[in-house]
Amino acid sequence: MLDRLMLRGVIWFLGGIRLLLSLDRRAYLVFTLGPVQSLLAAIGRLRAREVFLKARQHCPAYRDFLTAAGKPRGVPWRWSQVPVTSKDSYVKPYSIEARCYGGAIPARGVVIDESSGSSGVPNNWVRSARERREVKRILQLNYDLIYGDRGSMLLNCFALGPWATGMNVSMSLVDVGILKSIGPDAKKLETTLATFGPRYRYLIFGYPPFIKSFVDGVMLNLSRYELDLVVGGEGISENLRAYLSRHFKSVISSYGASDLEINIGVETSLTIALRQACAKEPDLSTALFGRETPPMIFQYNAVDYLIETQADGTLLFTVCRHDSAAPKVRYDLKDVGGVMTYATLERALRQRGIAIANLAARRSRFPILFVYGRADLTVPFFGAKIYPTDLEAVIHGHPVLSKAVRSFQFTSLENAAGDRRLVIELERSELVARSEIPADLRAVFFDGLAGCNQDFREVTRMFNREAIEIHVHDSGMGPFAGADVRVKSRYIGTPPV
Repeated sequence: MLDRLMLRGVIWFLGGIRLLLSLDRRAYLVFTLGPVQSLLAAIGRLRAREVFLKARQHCPAYRDFLTAAGKPRGVPWRWSQVPVTSKDSYVKPYSIEARCYGGAIPARGVVIDESSGSSGVPNNWVRSARERREVKRILQLNYDLIYGDRGSMLLNCFALGPWATGMNVSMSLVDVGILKSIGPDAKKLETTLATFGPRYRYLIFGYPPFIKSFVDGVMLNLSRYELDLVVGGEGISENLRAYLSRHFKSVISSYGASDLEINIGVETSLTIALRQACAKEPDLSTALFGRETPPMIFQYNAVDYLIETQADGTLLFTVCRHDSAAPKVRYDLKDVGGVMTYATLERALRQRGIAIANLAARRSRFPILFVYGRADLTVPFFGAKIYPTDLEAVIHGHPVLSKAVRSFQFTSLENAAGDRRLVIELERSELVARSEIPADLRAVFFDGLAGCNQDFREVTRMFNREAIEIHVHDSGMGPFAGADVRVKSRYIGTPPV
């Protein structure tokens, strides 16, 4: 008990220092320096331990979850022994109230968010007033560090209502600029730009497919506007970034999850330059990340999040805040990726003759988080795992398909003869006639996937191009009928029964 009280005292003291530094952008820059990264990581581990101890004592669901793990009472937990939580093992078996501290939803200041349900039935997530203030403070700091205080007009096109990202963006950034919450409505976004005109600088937030659809269909001359873009909810390929960069001065992605928090990690000038270098040099990507196709790459503050990698490559997240409504301890999002320190990255680049200073002049020394995507949102095909970003890279790397395809789904199945097929469903944009779509789509996707997915390329000796089936649907038809623009796109199709 005494040890825990001492630990709590240290955590409160360090938390107070962190809060003071977070109140000002120039003070917060201390966190980005190289010499303090080891200290921040150590503080993060202490904070994670305190969250675990508090959850074990005060959270009924977590206490029961630990008891079910079978460890004898009185035997201390090593961090590596703490059982992994997930939607299936922890969220679904316990009620929302049981997963809160004290076994109840706090009576005041609470916001309940809902996930998009892209992986199944939507879940509800309880946020306390204090954790929302903390997220707000960090979002505002990131905004100030990246864009500066220039009185931008902020156009929030994320889904509004109960969904986590859209509402949190609006609540967090209302104080830093001129905010208009639009939601994923392309016509309203275009009308807003036309109404206020090019005299403002605009920062637009939205899901990548929505933004892509908007720029394809907009009637305004966007070259007259000063536009920056923040995307989230899913990854983007470098081909899509290049496509969007025709209209936006900058395209930055933020990493987060409804299960945890928004803005856990953010792309920086360093990580964007690194990813673009890896896209041009597959050997560099393989050396750094184990695959030819570069992952999404972010930087994050280790004092706020303890991120670990399991043996199967999936990531575990502990949110290191003891004042949240419900603890998140070693939570498995099913995202595949890893972490490395800035120093490790710098050494790895130096070994390949690359000076990290040549990638970006201004650099934060925060650690690196890299993410390939959801392990349960891939399609297996002859032993290769195919990600939605692979299909996206093929589509947006093609001069016609980049404008002709509004959305896509894909799945792997066996036909009546027992032959394995990769089935790709394409939703045609209304802006492009069917006659403009290439006739050799099978070859486009076969060659494209072989070029961007090493595993696919290795297994092509086991099948020919006939193993790929392409179906083109008119907008809103076939598997795309009834799609809800407010939620993230569904990319994995359902095989026919």
